[in-house]
Amino acid sequence: MNILIIDDEPYLLEKLGSVLTGEFYSVATAGDGREGLDKIWNDTYDLILLDIMLPGMSGFEILAEIRAAGIQTPVLMLTAKGDIDDKVKGLNLGADDYLAKPFSLAELLARVRALIRRGKTGSPMIEIGTLRLNTISREVTRNGAPLILTAKEFAILEFLMHNRGRAVSRFTLAEHVWGDNFDPFSMSNFIDVHMSKLRKKLNIPEDEPLIRTVRGVGYLIDKEGT
Repeated sequence: MNILIIDDEPYLLEKLGSVLTGEFYSVATAGDGREGLDKIWNDTYDLILLDIMLPGMSGFEILAEIRAAGIQTPVLMLTAKGDIDDKVKGLNLGADDYLAKPFSLAELLARVRALIRRGKTGSPMIEIGTLRLNTISREVTRNGAPLILTAKEFAILEFLMHNRGRAVSRFTLAEHVWGDNFDPFSMSNFIDVHMSKLRKKLNIPEDEPLIRTVRGVGYLIDKEGT
């Protein structure tokens, strides 16, 4: 999988390149808008990580140009934290997802994997057995029956499904769902409470394998329980 990162922060560019290369992606980078657009014209990518504020030309301008040219490569926009206007503008121009800075590397990797899968299938649906989650409509069903989840329960389930087959620590889960607004000393029990409620809504006892507790680590979602 080929990923292009366009960002003018040298440290972030190097860090993201290193992390993604460590996940066995092929990574190209560009430090300004013009260079990034040239690379898009001259090569094919499975995903583009695109900062908004860039020298040369903005991320919005790049996105508008490539969509006008018919390039449908998934684009993950990197925005300033809490800037809703940037998010809305990016999505209207054809961005597939956005991530506000600063972000956790665990969340970045989960979104990268999800967007690459979506690019292959053309679908926002994540499925594990009879459990289906739509990342756009935010609907969840199991055995065809709709499940009513809170925003936090949805975020937990989506993150686990994005990381299917990987053990996710309670700290990483809390960082993804609550951002900076959590107390690491009390969050472990808080996560366990939310997980218990989620399991009940999914009608999955703890001894079934869909959501497993990994002792000393956190949680792992793997396959459909029986």
